[in-house]
Amino acid sequence: MIEAQGLTKVYGEKTAVAGVNFTVEAGRVTGFLGPNGAGKSTTMRMIMGLDRPTSGTVTVNGAPFDRHAAPLRDVGALLDAKAVHTSRSAYNHLRAMAATHSIPKKRVHEVIEMTGLGEVAKKKVGGFSLGMGQRLGIAAALLGNPQTIILDEPVNGLDPEGVVWVRNLVKYLASEGRTVFLSSHLMSEMALTADHLIVIGRGRIIADAPIKDIINGQGRVRTRVRTDQPDQLMRLLAGDGVSVELQDNELLEVSGLDPRQIARAALDSHTMIYELTPLQASLEEAYMELTKDEVEYHSLITAGAAEAPAQSGGN
Repeated sequence: MIEAQGLTKVYGEKTAVAGVNFTVEAGRVTGFLGPNGAGKSTTMRMIMGLDRPTSGTVTVNGAPFDRHAAPLRDVGALLDAKAVHTSRSAYNHLRAMAATHSIPKKRVHEVIEMTGLGEVAKKKVGGFSLGMGQRLGIAAALLGNPQTIILDEPVNGLDPEGVVWVRNLVKYLASEGRTVFLSSHLMSEMALTADHLIVIGRGRIIADAPIKDIINGQGRVRTRVRTDQPDQLMRLLAGDGVSVELQDNELLEVSGLDPRQIARAALDSHTMIYELTPLQASLEEAYMELTKDEVEYHSLITAGAAEAPAQSGGN
């Protein structure tokens, strides 16, 4: 379990993390989301003892990270896959880590095979691709067979097979009763992987709930309706807080009304409908709605922005 209470980090005049409270429980995959500059990396660094909180506390398995006698056996983390000695082989990198905690060579071979590094284990890490570097980072995180696993952007650089492998791996680890804390910018992957989400914005927790609750709570009710009388149905459904868009000749998308309300209106007016499909908001839509006021860096796309830039120069 990871538990933060009043966790705060201030750099000069900037508050990176502002008194956050959260608990990452064992037995489930907890996703950690937030815009750039929201405080995700700072929070993870404080969990791992790399940054000292200005105030508040954060514990892993009941104690601050630096008080664990054998931290690799308690907490495994991937925060920066490039933090390796590039002239060492993957095997020697893991073997050196294992030696600091009296972890047997057998376990080094186990994590090498588990992460698909068998064929490149004796090659220098400096020649690894981004994806292979990620696999090595995950192998290092699993080396001590820890109860708690923290992974920052673990699928970065992985091919589709590797992405599925990470998804299945973290789900399996959680099923064993371990604590799994996972950060990613890939909303589609987080939607398939996480059971619970913690969302941070401008250093504050703005959501902490099961992923289904976050999706259902942020997205407006939308329904796809197919009818051969679209104009009539559009007039019937019009009202405050209701949006009805004509998608094609017979297809409407209705927002702001429960599907049962649409069905009742159609029945009462003798309007034939032959499709009524509730549409669930995606995690991306829910996330964008949650963080719309928390984004520190904004991009502006204007009409014609995709056009080629005008050439300059005199005649």
